Amino acid sequence: MKSIKKRIVITGGEGRFAKSLKKSNQGLNIFFPNKKELNILNIKSIEKYLKKIKPKYVLHAAGLSRPMNIHDKNISKSIDLNIIGTANIVKICEKYNIKLIYFSTNYIYPGKKGNYKELDPILPFNSYAWSKLGGECSVKLYKNSLILRLSMCEKPFIHKYAFSDIKTNFMFHEDFVKILPKLLNKRGILNVGGKIQTIYEFAKKNNPRVKKKSGKKIFPPNPSMSISKLRKII
Repeated sequence: MKSIKKRIVITGGEGRFAKSLKKSNQGLNIFFPNKKELNILNIKSIEKYLKKIKPKYVLHAAGLSRPMNIHDKNISKSIDLNIIGTANIVKICEKYNIKLIYFSTNYIYPGKKGNYKELDPILPFNSYAWSKLGGECSVKLYKNSLILRLSMCEKPFIHKYAFSDIKTNFMFHEDFVKILPKLLNKRGILNVGGKIQTIYEFAKKNNPRVKKKSGKKIFPPNPSMSISKLRKII
């Protein structure tokens, strides 16, 4: 694949996913800038770094995620990092015609019936998901882009409890890394995750000691996605 030799920059170069990507990057030529080298809140910083590296692709993984309630407690930080920061990245990618791949979330779907397709109606169920959708809006304006609605987590499953009444498509970071090269030249919106199952079923396979817990007061019952489009690609 020709694209494998092209330069790739990942924002959030010190984040959880970036660490997995460093361990097993599938032969990709990836740069991992820290916040001082590439500050998504400073458009001059973004432009300076991308002009220097001259990447073909930018993986935009930087942003604010955990703890989820931070998006209710500090909406200014949520807006800055997930909406304005993403818009800044879009502006510079558009200026230099760099392919942009944005890491969004399956939580932008309503979460009631599950098996959501990419063009199904969306309705984020918490402030985090709204902030990620805000990022999607700016990315969607730029045609040379791909929005990945991801459902993934670290390996091993780090929590003591897992929800037995919430269905989703979790996959581990390292499993996503394996399929990433096949997605680089796609455009539009793509659901990315694993098999639809409860979070407990997923966690139990990796961590036999994990205990069941109800998540109904925290999450809608079924934010799972259809990954039929992904299967055709990989």
